Amino acid sequence: MTTPEETPWYLDVAMPALLRHARGTFAVAIRSSLADAGFDDVPANGVYVIGAIARSGAPLSQIISDLGVTKQAAGQLVDTLVARGYLDRSVDPVDRRRLTVALTDRGHAAADASRSAVDSVESQLIALVGAHSVEQARATLAALIHLGRHEDGDGPDAAD
Repeated sequence: MTTPEETPWYLDVAMPALLRHARGTFAVAIRSSLADAGFDDVPANGVYVIGAIARSGAPLSQIISDLGVTKQAAGQLVDTLVARGYLDRSVDPVDRRRLTVALTDRGHAAADASRSAVDSVESQLIALVGAHSVEQARATLAALIHLGRHEDGDGPDAAD
């Protein structure tokens, strides 16, 4: 039987609080990496948009939907990213009624700086707890996301 002194501190912390602070670890590392690379003007949600476009090339509408912001806020975010040189907005050559966005060279460089920070945090985490524990944490987080999507009525595979 374990004594109170032996009980890991994190067992007494609510899961949402753990998730928030864990996210903060990544956010600080990303912001620092971006600033060091000269990209200190990326808006908060801009990091997510730039990273999502760089990683998956997902349609902007899907990325914005995943952010859960209003269309007005999304439009302002895209306008800011275009004005600051991270995104290029152009008319879709196939459907001239649609606009497309793509990362500029500056956007790709910011995505690389962000990815480098994430990789660094993940490497440090693996060094602390081992690759298997990190893999288990990913599986647990994926299950939590799945649960949330199922409860929202979006279906188990929405936005996967």
